[in-house]
Amino acid sequence: MSIVDPVGDMITRIRNGQMRSSTKIEMPASKFKTKILDILKNEGYISNYEISVNKNKKNNILVDLKYNQGMPVIKEITRISKPGRRVYTKADSIPKIQNGLGIAIMSTSKGIMTDIDARKENIGGEILCKVF
Repeated sequence: MSIVDPVGDMITRIRNGQMRSSTKIEMPASKFKTKILDILKNEGYISNYEISVNKNKKNNILVDLKYNQGMPVIKEITRISKPGRRVYTKADSIPKIQNGLGIAIMSTSKGIMTDIDARKENIGGEILCKVF
């Protein structure tokens, strides 16, 4: 079975895992997903992740979700740019998420980065998702 939107699938798995108060979730691995998970880990939204091999010799990612006093650290994670409607922005019009309390993860010409880093580098790109 092929997944049409792997990033959307990853976001949905994170959201569903937190609704069920799961400590770990599992998803198919890709380099693009690991770059997004690197940002989530560096910003403190997840505890850790690791790549493992399942019984069918396929790579999977195990993500450790982070909780604070029983509540999930990620209050909201939403896909912005979808396969049917891509959302691009210039460097001077990158939106602030919750007045700077949240982050937007962007795909730019210099790689995957947060909206804060894209503003510092003065480059625009595709807004993948927003996290608060």
